[in-house]
Amino acid sequence: MARQVRLTDLESLAEAAECLRALAHPHRLRMVQLLLQGDYTVGELAEECGLPSPMASEHLRLMQRCGFLASEKEGRRVYYRVVEPHLEAILKCVEDRFGVATTRT
Repeated sequence: MARQVRLTDLESLAEAAECLRALAHPHRLRMVQLLLQGDYTVGELAEECGLPSPMASEHLRLMQRCGFLASEKEGRRVYYRVVEPHLEAILKCVEDRFGVATTRT
């Protein structure tokens, strides 16, 4: 009896691989953890991650290009937020496998 196999087309898998590469950095994963809990500015994310603001901005731009994040300007501040609904499930898989960070205020 023939086995039914479900496969995604290679073009879609290439796009998926590109977006997964965009997440494949510890600071970007930390930013996603933070952004899943609320909106943050570049400066706030940079401080939380111990990065210079220009480097944090580059990480955010990369994730925004994959459609994971959106930004919204409020006065002089730009706030980032998660817009990809599957990102929470992806990060949950990472946390389940590698552990969840401690809670802090």
